[in-house]
Amino acid sequence: MRIKRWIVQLFASLAANPIVGNIFKGRIYQGNAKYICVPGLNCYSCPSAIGSCPIGALQSVIGDYKYKFSFYVTGLLVLFGTIAGKWICGWLCPFGWTQDLLHKIPSKKLKIAKKLKWLTHFKYVVLIVFVIALPLLAVNSFGLGDPWFCKYICPSGTIFAGIPLVTLNAGLQQSIGLLFFWKVSLAVVILVMSIFIYRFFCRFLCPLGAIYGLFNKISLLRMSVDQDKCIHCRKCEDVCKLDIYTSESPNCTSCIRCGDCRHVCPTSAIEQKFTIRK
Repeated sequence: MRIKRWIVQLFASLAANPIVGNIFKGRIYQGNAKYICVPGLNCYSCPSAIGSCPIGALQSVIGDYKYKFSFYVTGLLVLFGTIAGKWICGWLCPFGWTQDLLHKIPSKKLKIAKKLKWLTHFKYVVLIVFVIALPLLAVNSFGLGDPWFCKYICPSGTIFAGIPLVTLNAGLQQSIGLLFFWKVSLAVVILVMSIFIYRFFCRFLCPLGAIYGLFNKISLLRMSVDQDKCIHCRKCEDVCKLDIYTSESPNCTSCIRCGDCRHVCPTSAIEQKFTIRK
């Protein structure tokens, strides 16, 4: 399953970033495809990106002085979430795959203590404050708001857009300041923490994952547990890198539906399938 998932992640990342040559030219593709949002966290400014990040697009609409409710961006998020929930994070998100690769680096792996699991809800604070409230309320004299999450937090934009563009553009090199060093420093911390804590950014900071997680219980693609087959051996919990006891919470908001629990279940009690039933 892990090899199958990594293959899907590889092709999903290439599909969202097919213009690889732009990385070496320091250019951003600005064609009509940029009006389309990809499902995962994939920066608009990444030189190889063909589409837009839904979080970046959402902030752009909210921060505009002619702000109107964005049925397009919101509709896409609802569509993606309703179909697959957080499966998108586990299988299609390029930055999710980046964290998976980093976690493969040999090191002591850290578990989140149960009394600290409330910290995983901080991503909802990031969503409400940095993606919605600040772009909407903290506006300049022209009535425009900044894309706060993209500008001050997003490590994907820093790593795959900011650093390549600054490296290859002399003009940008002359204009970098404290903000750039802050973003690089934060990205380095997130990358290092991802080596020791599985999907550190996803668990604590990602607003896109926070949105998709809300759909896990109602999405068409869902996990289910046959309680008549389940022997409560807790092997599903032991194998889960996100510390989820699937038998009790098969569709909790943290589950990325990687499928590891299904493959260790000795009685095949766990299933993942499309269904319209509860």
